[in-house]
This record gives sequence, structure tokens and C-alpha cells, in this order.
Amino acid sequence: MEHISLKIGSTPALVWGGRAKGVYLSIHGQGGCKEEAELLAEIACRRGWQVLSVDLPEHGGRTDGAAFAPWDAVRELTAVLEYAQREWETVALHAVSIGAWFSMLAFPTQALAKCLFVSPVLDMDRLIERMMGWAGVTEERLRREGEIPTDFGQTLSWKYREYVKVHLITNWSVPTQILYGAGDHLVERETVESFARRFGCGLTVMEDGEHWFHTPPELDFLRRWIERML
Repeated sequence: MEHISLKIGSTPALVWGGRAKGVYLSIHGQGGCKEEAELLAEIACRRGWQVLSVDLPEHGGRTDGAAFAPWDAVRELTAVLEYAQREWETVALHAVSIGAWFSMLAFPTQALAKCLFVSPVLDMDRLIERMMGWAGVTEERLRREGEIPTDFGQTLSWKYREYVKVHLITNWSVPTQILYGAGDHLVERETVESFARRFGCGLTVMEDGEHWFHTPPELDFLRRWIERML
């Protein structure tokens, strides 16, 4: 699909589609990349939007040393949104998994037109508590050791945990639609339902979906959901 490459500061980005007045800023999750926005772009660009997707730190072609952590990701996303607001009249948001959490940290009071969250991490404090439980790591041990690798591929970090405690999500006023897989192993259904009630979000549940929408049935469900939401 038609797209151009550019950099916003040190952040690699793609702009999808022909010139339009509005843009969806697309933020991937852990293990993702800016190219994953193609599915969104195929739909959104037919509806009169463009899509601006970026590579978060440590993802895609990034080799600049920035960390895949909120203190670096939030700073970058703030700059990306400022760029988008200069280039387009209307900015909307599409974010996946931890990309949703980074986005809420970066844009708590921004007047975005709308938001689509896919398998969003909505309560990082709760997720870290769960991961500590999976790894059998206590609060005191994490404070003492600073960082603890786990056998499920995540490194628990006291610095990260302290950041999360100080930066809880308390405000989100963007009109938001959420897609959630009932088989999500990272985010509990009650967390998603509670967030949706608290902030007035629409919620669609794929009962046999998981956190990562990647199988043919999941991708078909995702495509049809985006079509409806746009």
C-alpha cells in the first residue's frame, strides 16, 4: 500500500495513504513495528484518513539506544503527536497492547478525535503485580535487587514499578472503542470492563480471541471491527 518513510526526531515513521485532513496515529505493542499499521491503513485510507505509524524504542529498525520504557516512549510520542497536529487538522489514535498505556501517559489531556484500543494494557500496576506473582517475586526482593529476569521473557524492574505507581491513569476523555479477546492472558476482563465503565468507552469482546490478534479468525474479527468503528 502507498506509504512514505520519514523520521520524527529519532523516531522512524510511515505515512500511509494520499493526502487527507485527518490522520490516525498508530502505536504498536511489544514486539510490533510500524509496518503492522497496514491493516488499519487499508481501511482508514478508504474512509478519507491517513495513518501515521511509528517504531517505538527497541523495535523495528531502532538502534539509537532509547529504552522501551515509559520515560523514553512518552517523550517520543509527545513529539510525534506535536508533529501530527502540525500536519493534519484532525488526529485520532489507534494503539495496541502496551502502546495504549504509553499513549494514555503521553496524551492525557489532548483533544483527539477518537481512539481505537486493541488488547490494551489499561492498568500497568495490576499487570506488574500479576507478573510478580507468576515469577514468585516479592516487593521487598524487587526493591533490593532492582531488576529480576523471569522465565516468561519479561524483566521485572523496581525503577519501572516506581514509575507506574507515580503515573497512574486517572484521566482519559477521548471517545474510545476497545477490542478485547476473552482469552487474553495478560489483561483481566474485569480490568477492561472497569476501565470502560469508568471512562465511558465502547467495548467489543471476541470470546475466543487472545491478547495477540494474529490467527485468521482473529484478524478477520479485527478487520470487521475496524470497519464498524470507522
